[in-house]
Amino acid sequence: MHNDRDVTEQRLARVLNERIRPAVHARAVPLDVEVWNVSGEPVPVREGLAAPYRPTGVGAWWGPAWSTSWFKVTGSVPAEWAGERVEAVLDLGFATHSAGFSAEGLVYRPDGTAVKALNPRNLWLPVAEQADGGEEFTAYIEAAANPVVMHTAPDELTFGPTSVGGRAPWLGDPAADPGEPLYRLRRLDLAVFDQDVHELVQDLEVLQQLMPELSPESPRRWQLLRAVELALDAVDLQDIGGTAAAARAALAPALASPAHTSAHRVSAVGHAHIDTAWLWPLRETVRKVARTVSNVTQLMDDHPEFKFVMSQAQQLAWLKEHRPEVYARTQEKAKTGQFLPTGSLWVEPDTNISGGEALVRQFVHGKRFYLEEFGVETEEMWLPDTFGYNAALPQLMKLAGVRWFLTQKISWNTTNKFPHHTFWWEGIDGTRIFSHFPPVDSYNGDLSGDQVAHSVRNFQDKAGSNSSLIPFGYGDGGGGPTREMLSRAERLRDLEGSARIEIEGPVEFFRRAHEEYEANGGAPVWSGELYLEFHRGTLTSQLATKQGNRRSEHLLREAELWAATAAVHRGHPYPYEALDRLWKTVLLHQFHDILPGTSIAWVHREAEETYAAVARELEELIGTAQRALAGPPDGTVVFNAAPHARGGVAALGAGPRTEADAPVAPVAEGDGFVLDNGLVRIVIDSRGLITSAYDLTAGREALAPGAVGNLLQLHQDFPNQWDAWDIDVFYRNTVRDLTDAESVTATDDGVHVVRAFGDSRVEQTLTLPAGSCGPVIDTVVDWHEKEKLLKAAFPLDVRAAHSTAEIPFGHVERPTHTNTSWDAAKFEVCAHRFLHVGEPDWGAALVNDSSYGHDVTRDVRADGGTTTTVRLSLLRSARFPDPDQDQGVHRLGYALVIGADVADATREGYRFNLPERTLPGSETVAPLVSVDHEGVIVEAVKLADDRGGDVVVRLYESRGTRARATLTTPFPLASVTATDLLERPLEDPASHERTADGVELTLRPFQILTLRLTPGS
Repeated sequence: MHNDRDVTEQRLARVLNERIRPAVHARAVPLDVEVWNVSGEPVPVREGLAAPYRPTGVGAWWGPAWSTSWFKVTGSVPAEWAGERVEAVLDLGFATHSAGFSAEGLVYRPDGTAVKALNPRNLWLPVAEQADGGEEFTAYIEAAANPVVMHTAPDELTFGPTSVGGRAPWLGDPAADPGEPLYRLRRLDLAVFDQDVHELVQDLEVLQQLMPELSPESPRRWQLLRAVELALDAVDLQDIGGTAAAARAALAPALASPAHTSAHRVSAVGHAHIDTAWLWPLRETVRKVARTVSNVTQLMDDHPEFKFVMSQAQQLAWLKEHRPEVYARTQEKAKTGQFLPTGSLWVEPDTNISGGEALVRQFVHGKRFYLEEFGVETEEMWLPDTFGYNAALPQLMKLAGVRWFLTQKISWNTTNKFPHHTFWWEGIDGTRIFSHFPPVDSYNGDLSGDQVAHSVRNFQDKAGSNSSLIPFGYGDGGGGPTREMLSRAERLRDLEGSARIEIEGPVEFFRRAHEEYEANGGAPVWSGELYLEFHRGTLTSQLATKQGNRRSEHLLREAELWAATAAVHRGHPYPYEALDRLWKTVLLHQFHDILPGTSIAWVHREAEETYAAVARELEELIGTAQRALAGPPDGTVVFNAAPHARGGVAALGAGPRTEADAPVAPVAEGDGFVLDNGLVRIVIDSRGLITSAYDLTAGREALAPGAVGNLLQLHQDFPNQWDAWDIDVFYRNTVRDLTDAESVTATDDGVHVVRAFGDSRVEQTLTLPAGSCGPVIDTVVDWHEKEKLLKAAFPLDVRAAHSTAEIPFGHVERPTHTNTSWDAAKFEVCAHRFLHVGEPDWGAALVNDSSYGHDVTRDVRADGGTTTTVRLSLLRSARFPDPDQDQGVHRLGYALVIGADVADATREGYRFNLPERTLPGSETVAPLVSVDHEGVIVEAVKLADDRGGDVVVRLYESRGTRARATLTTPFPLASVTATDLLERPLEDPASHERTADGVELTLRPFQILTLRLTPGS
């Protein structure tokens, strides 16, 4: 027998694709088709069913971008099909291979109940399991003409305004849509579903995919090849249906050979990653959820072994609101153990940019929804597609009752391969969470032979475990698993040459993997942040969205604080419903393609509008509570929501100001100006640049010799791919220092600088408030650059071994050197309200009100000194997926704090983001809680969610040291209870103790503590 492997494999590919697959639905009759095109936004189902339809047919064009067309399809099952399984084959003219990235449809019965969805990978619809013959068939299709904004196949991946035939500039903005139809009906038939042929397709496909993964020297590969050859010989290409059973019989021995005893075990978890917004708006995601859930619950009817996870509570809440009959199906299947609520979060958020308290509420609202709606206590954090993971998350997970963490995004690293797939992740406080990165390197698995084999080869922890997980199902735009995937799982459950596939939930996988590691000496440990060496531009893209989030987070803090204070002190009604709704709105917009700035223009325009509405409502709630507290308008009351006292006003309290904070007036000196408040002296030259920032207390210059501060720098910013997502390191190769100024003038309280560059203009006002340790820089940019990055640089005369960046509930240190590839890869990093650099006895910090991207570099000068340059990323202007990203006017602020340690940076960061509020009044308002240790930060003060009237306070140790502190209240305490994030009691006697003076706190470094305070009589 000669080596005819290539010939047989080529024969298999052609026969399978051109003859056997089409024979699954070979016997077919056309359906009659009518259409109703919706004018404007989608309509309720009842309106679509009752609409005035007109005749149309295969070959007809439909669907301007983002429009909806309803199709009514009717027909009769031929009498000769009696006893056969009949399906409808409905191809709307999908424009790409990818489910969820093209047109989609949801099919309804005449009574309005959803059946299942249609997408490029799922064209069939059940009609009759055993037809009687002659029965009438009617169905309605709600078809969404979602445009192809980005091709997603590896050989089609396209970015930028020239993608998709040059249409990208308007695809993400319906206001610019020329209104041309995008899709053409391709096939609308009733057809006999030939079960034997379908099963033959699955048999051949599994072996076709398995063979290339086996060595050519492997006997098993040749055995499979011979079995395939015999099967193909058994197929009569003119009678495929009649010979399929014989072909299957030829394959049966090969498919019955069991896997090796040592074969890797793969937990196959049904999944459909549905981006809550991305290349489609929020309103379309509501429909995507209904489509995907309809698909998977229909599959569950036919496949009792099938299990499916859904990880975003917001999406299920939408389903409950908009499609209650589909939602009822999820609850039905949850009771059978097939539909598995998972993930523990409200949405799958960005975890670099989202604030600490917001991440707490992601857990609170996510877990509470699953508990109330499904009776399920989720124990995993399922976050496969977020662009990096902050080092506070392990502690937050533990405090939310989460035991396990799953992601795969770190596999996208472009510099270093992460060394583990299953490991303990250790956070900044020492909390460890058992974690898994699926070695398949995808969250959209299809259980194909190459994916399964890659999982086995790629798995890096084989000595400690023999188990990994594959999330399978079409995703990003939804779609979910298909019957073909389930057929692969069935055949791969115990097949020689393959890993063993077992469909099960994530809980079963994590328990087994943990047991395997414990039996083999324990899992490895990764300590600190999970930094994604990719998508660094997400820290800066779409500034207005990031500003809306930052401002909303701080307004929510204020609203809860002052509403709780007014409730306890004045009996003022607490706005439970409004705060709940507003929190959920902000949490929704922290989704990992909204907050990072990587969605189409439509999404970000709506986000800006939503944030403005949120701000208006929160300002009203804050004002109402403060007016209730301020008393008669006989004077002026200053409210301080920051966790540190200032101006003589207590932290979290209100009263008259006793210390001045007005900016000092500039004094002309030479060609420039000087700002001097007795603590620092700032010199600004005729170009509007800071030439000296002198610490008068320490007698030390902050800026490096010959360098200037607040230097705006413009870089070319055209990454190799993923425009809005990426900043590539070579951006540093091209830079323009913006040193020319149109004007530099003194005002009553500062220095005003105007610069013009390219098509843009920037105006900055530099002020130095009394009592401040550095200049405050208010910046207004009219930004009209394309593919540029704007940074503000401060070259400091300090030899800093590391930078210290604020993250949720603490900070992380990152080396300033590039000794290793891991260090060098962190050329753009995230910091929240501050980034600090320093020597042991002196340092400086940059604080900001809306920026997250930073870079820190270090160089040794000719004089032997070291310059550490800290830069803040202000604006980008990528052109995909929003070709007009960040165009227009922006206002942002930042400040240099001189002579600061990390504690100072923490304090100034909070102050910068929580400005005082001044109201007419006469009352001094005692804080609801006071803590006598500046390193113990009160992050939230609110009333308990159960509406029992208790006060809930969340605090944390911020300096990375042990702390002993006393918490006091102005009201008598009946009891104090430590709780988890959901305000349920915890056994934590070591963290607090009641005393006659209050509550004694003993905190570990970076420990988060939530206390429920019950007022006494």
